[in-house]
Amino acid sequence: MQDVIKITFPNGDGREFPRGATGLQIAEAISAGLAREALGVKVDGKVMDLHRPIEADAEVQILTWNDEEGKEIYWHSSSHLMAHAIEDIFPGAKFGVGPAIEEGFYYDIDIEQVLTPEDLARIENRMAELSKEDKPFERKVLTRDEALAFWKGKNDQYKLELIDGFAEDEIISCYSEGSFTDLCRGPHLPSAGKIKYVKLLTVSGSYWKGDAKNTQLQRIYGISFPKKKELDEYLIRLEEARKRDHRKLGRELELFSFHDVAPGAPFWLPRGMKLFKELQKMIRELLDGAGYDEILTPILVKKELWEQSGHWQHYKENMFLVEDGEDQIFSLKPMNCPESTFVYRHRVRSYRDLPLRYSEIGTNHRNELSGALNGMFRVRQFHMDDAHIYVRPDQILDEITQLLTLVDRFYKVFGFEPFYKLSTRPEEAMGDPALWDTAEKGLADALQANGIDYKLNPGDGAFYGPKIDISVRDALSRSWQLATIQLDFQMPERFELEYIDENNERQRPVMIHRAIMGSMERFIGVLIEHFAGAFPTWLSPVQAAVLPISDQFMDYGREVEAALREAGIRVEFDDRNEKIGYKIRDWEMHKVPYMLIVGEKEKAGSAVSVRRHKEGDLGSRTVEEFIRSITNEIAEKSL
Repeated sequence: MQDVIKITFPNGDGREFPRGATGLQIAEAISAGLAREALGVKVDGKVMDLHRPIEADAEVQILTWNDEEGKEIYWHSSSHLMAHAIEDIFPGAKFGVGPAIEEGFYYDIDIEQVLTPEDLARIENRMAELSKEDKPFERKVLTRDEALAFWKGKNDQYKLELIDGFAEDEIISCYSEGSFTDLCRGPHLPSAGKIKYVKLLTVSGSYWKGDAKNTQLQRIYGISFPKKKELDEYLIRLEEARKRDHRKLGRELELFSFHDVAPGAPFWLPRGMKLFKELQKMIRELLDGAGYDEILTPILVKKELWEQSGHWQHYKENMFLVEDGEDQIFSLKPMNCPESTFVYRHRVRSYRDLPLRYSEIGTNHRNELSGALNGMFRVRQFHMDDAHIYVRPDQILDEITQLLTLVDRFYKVFGFEPFYKLSTRPEEAMGDPALWDTAEKGLADALQANGIDYKLNPGDGAFYGPKIDISVRDALSRSWQLATIQLDFQMPERFELEYIDENNERQRPVMIHRAIMGSMERFIGVLIEHFAGAFPTWLSPVQAAVLPISDQFMDYGREVEAALREAGIRVEFDDRNEKIGYKIRDWEMHKVPYMLIVGEKEKAGSAVSVRRHKEGDLGSRTVEEFIRSITNEIAEKSL
């Protein structure tokens, strides 16, 4: 056996190291600075602890705070440190799961008392003390019997249940930091001293394993950073996010409301409906000339459809079920894809017919837990800008290329730069693994052929197929996963879809699912917070407000309103018996792009005095000049 191994770095350089060298030793050999910054190591694509030995030639990347995986290690370790602090303060506490999330971490805890902000401060202080002790995170592999005995001794039914669910051949590992030990696959930081600045943010309720039939736990969310400046900047962004909260702005701008009579379903108000319809119009215009046919399928469908599609087996708990009194069970559809297959097969298809592109803005329902509902971001009734595309296998690359271009065009209108993940086969996947491999390769090939950088997201595909998940960052640098492109070999098999090829033989088409906005409700929530409610003029529910200075100019104001309305501008007329200063302040609060003041001078010159939101007075223009200016701005979809 060789005593040395060849380590290759992402930049292509390579060096020899002794067999069994650790990531930390490799980092130290590169530079002392890198060793100080190192949080973990990626070995041939697998993220590991810095102290794990490397036994064979490998490509190695030292992970720091600048890497997504480095942040994940940092936040995962922070969740363990938080659990240690909780156990010290509340002896007998039991723990569910405590993962890193996109920004920060959480841990689910079972303790008798309801946690308060004062308790969070105590936990933060104890975490700071534990960080100063700088105890190492140490990994240990246990047998199943050892793991069961340890957590039986702690009377922790949650860990025992997790262990019972492991496969017989699964490696069971735990990590210890000081007196605290947690069941965990890792990886973790070398020691707790790297966790410097922590803020525990909120406490919410959560059901064990997300099931309302199980025990309700308390979930503590937190975030941590290696530098105080980063924590301070995050807290400033958090405060700005509170100001931009779409639920608050949705009420203030009179876009939508929520009521207990329909939990998780928005009531769209007239202004909100204008926004909703403008986005629908944009999508339809984008699809014009791209070969799409729009369809609409039923909302209420017999359970037999979902049994055939596989949703009954994999998704039943998320569906609203309805009995018709005649021993038939129906479901409100949670997605549109199975029904599009009926449109496909309503007549015989030839290879010349493909690709077939069916778009549908359908109303869907999903039975989300009441505790998970969150304004427009998590609803029970929503609308998808959906499409289902049927292609021959040789058309996959071209079709996905067109979809990637379409998504890019759409998001550039809003100033968004998309980024991409390839989500692969989950544990409870449906269908032939060979078809999954083909589908995953098809998506990867399309991304590579288009020169798109992407990250792999193992195990996060839909149960029927892998997918490209497309995200954007908003004005506060928060990421939102919105668009999706899914390649599906399973649905055509289950619904026995066919086309006749050039040799007059029957073949299976491939199904591509795609959504650009995703849920329209969620996308609108993202837009509200991204623009802080001050939408660009083309999208704004009210594009201009006409404000007469006094009652004697009402008639002229109505003439201005009529001229704008005839030009297709969304305009409102303010006939309230209020002073003009009050009206201006009120419309400014409603973030309307333009206020048109009309009085004696404006009436005499067939003009308006123009005010722009946040910019103030732009001077006087004739009505015709203003209409030309605003219609150009709307047509160009200016930001």
